[in-house]
Amino acid sequence: MTDPNLALQQLLQPGGTAGPFPPGSRYYGIPTATLESADGRKTAYLRRRFVPAPERFELLQEHTVSQNERLDNITARYLGDPEQFWRLCDANRALQPRELEQVGRKLRITLPEGIPGPGNA
Repeated sequence: MTDPNLALQQLLQPGGTAGPFPPGSRYYGIPTATLESADGRKTAYLRRRFVPAPERFELLQEHTVSQNERLDNITARYLGDPEQFWRLCDANRALQPRELEQVGRKLRITLPEGIPGPGNA
């Protein structure tokens, strides 16, 4: 049986590089660290991800949620990838994706942080 801590240590690259996460992941570029316990056992972990303020994202448009819409489908429509739902969460200050699926809620569809909008180009 594989030790999960050992597997995680092997997966993560201690030292704080981009690690094993692809560029589209919310964890891309988040540094890793290693915690050593009193008995010398080492545990690798991902450092905290700080979410930028939504005002730092360039607004592309708004979307009003209608009946039976799911966040993954909305994300696929505007961003082309349903797994990017976390970007809508970041842009709308949502800790839980379901917060954004309330009928009538207006969602901010934004560019990633640091990407200027068409009006700023």
